[in-house]
Amino acid sequence: MMERTLLLVDDEENIASALVRLLRRDGYQILRASSGKEGLELLSKNNVGVIISDQRMPEMTGVEFLSKVKELYPDTVRIVLSGYTDLNSVTDAINRGAIYKFLTKPWEDELLRANVEEAFRRYEMKIENIRLTLQLREANEALSKINHELEQRVEDKTREIVRNMHILQISQDILDFLPVAVLGIGDDGLIAIANQMAHKMFGGNGERPLLGEMASEMIPAELLANATTKECFKQTGKKQLSLSGGQDVNYWCYSMGELSHAKGVVLVIDPVS
Repeated sequence: MMERTLLLVDDEENIASALVRLLRRDGYQILRASSGKEGLELLSKNNVGVIISDQRMPEMTGVEFLSKVKELYPDTVRIVLSGYTDLNSVTDAINRGAIYKFLTKPWEDELLRANVEEAFRRYEMKIENIRLTLQLREANEALSKINHELEQRVEDKTREIVRNMHILQISQDILDFLPVAVLGIGDDGLIAIANQMAHKMFGGNGERPLLGEMASEMIPAELLANATTKECFKQTGKKQLSLSGGQDVNYWCYSMGELSHAKGVVLVIDPVS
């Protein structure tokens, strides 16, 4: 709980003292001023929640004082306590929001205490609403910043994906122009890379797609057996093999681990005319 600070503004010493004796039992920090000018000075130095002001005072009336307070400290809860009043000016001040309540002298102790307690609850609710509004604003700003960062990341990632797709397409176009067959076989045995020459040699002249098929079903067994051994990877030069269909080929084999982070083998096959 925040400390409850009450400002009493009354030029009559006996009235101010009586109010202090009555309200001190409720645990308020009580400040006293004998004029509106002195009240404004105290407000500039203290965090006041509720103000009780007399109406008839020298230099400025209670309504004039509280109207200035509303402009300078709009969150305060302002009460006029007076036995004399200009009803029109008080009514106008209430309508303009300068005064929360008008109470008359002499006062009933318990009723006055209840009104001051209610005024502090009103003030504290207003301060809590301001605090929550600031928290919400800060949370919205933080969320907006996070959303902006996420949008930027998505935009960057999308740009990267588009660039990589473009690079992959160029790479595939280059592979397709090569006069040799290029096959990439994953460690699960699936064909992951195949250029046009590979489709022509092992896919029935391109009629049957190779990508996603098991290499054991599409590649001659003797070529697959020779090209996927560790000995083949160690021999950097070309190898020769006669396939069961009578086709002689030169071939090279590479471990994907030597070329990238992927696992599997890359075969380059050159049919001998």
